[in-house]
Amino acid sequence: MGIPIVAGRNFEPTDNFSQGKVAIVNETLARRIWKGQNPIGKRLQPPGSSFGAEDNAWHTVIGVARDVRQHGVEQLPGTEIYLSLDQHKVSPPSMNVVMRTTLPPTALSSTIERVVSEVDASIPVVRLRDMDSVFAESIRRPRLLAQLLGTFAGLALMLAAIGTYGVLSYIVTERRREIGIRIALGAVRSQVLTQIMKQGLQITIAGIVIGLTGALALNQLISSLLFGVQPADTRTIFLVIVVITTVAAIASWLPAWRASRVDPNIVLKNE
Repeated sequence: MGIPIVAGRNFEPTDNFSQGKVAIVNETLARRIWKGQNPIGKRLQPPGSSFGAEDNAWHTVIGVARDVRQHGVEQLPGTEIYLSLDQHKVSPPSMNVVMRTTLPPTALSSTIERVVSEVDASIPVVRLRDMDSVFAESIRRPRLLAQLLGTFAGLALMLAAIGTYGVLSYIVTERRREIGIRIALGAVRSQVLTQIMKQGLQITIAGIVIGLTGALALNQLISSLLFGVQPADTRTIFLVIVVITTVAAIASWLPAWRASRVDPNIVLKNE
């Protein structure tokens, strides 16, 4: 499965002939039981009935494996123990067998069924799938929810951008008379544009601060739908701020630029 061993070692063929039983634990179990101590060499007693063994022998920990999410990407890793069935010389009631190969499952199905039948003809081989299919099925519901959430978030961002542009553009357009008077009195066009954009961005910054405060207060509502990204993702927040600020800058600059290019006499006459 490619799960890394972060401390100690993996199982070895010599373990099958060892008198003492050995086990590998995951990081969560090591932290929960030994609380920061080195788990290598520690002993624990797994329930033998859970995997078909008749005894509840003590096992020596020989390695620590990286945590994996066995029950779905939305669930936190639990405590796990890895045992060698070859060392216990037992077979559990049911088993998932994983093969590493470059061939598709359909090309191997007949061979796998024949090999299993040679071992025990009564054992059925069911649900032969590649790992991509297993992973896709495990994240199907979270992915659908994330796609819906992303779609609505995109629509919300688009509406926010349209609303920001419309409000700021209207505010600046209403100041055409003021712009005309200031230019007629000798104000420099660039200074007028800079001041209007500054005032528009001040309104935008106030709205961004209020919006971020509300978003950070409610971000725990979507934390269960996220994997590999935090609810307060820095890149996402930065992207939203850049989009809204850019729209606000355009909404403030474009109407002001148009008003500044019109002859002040025409503006004042129309007013």
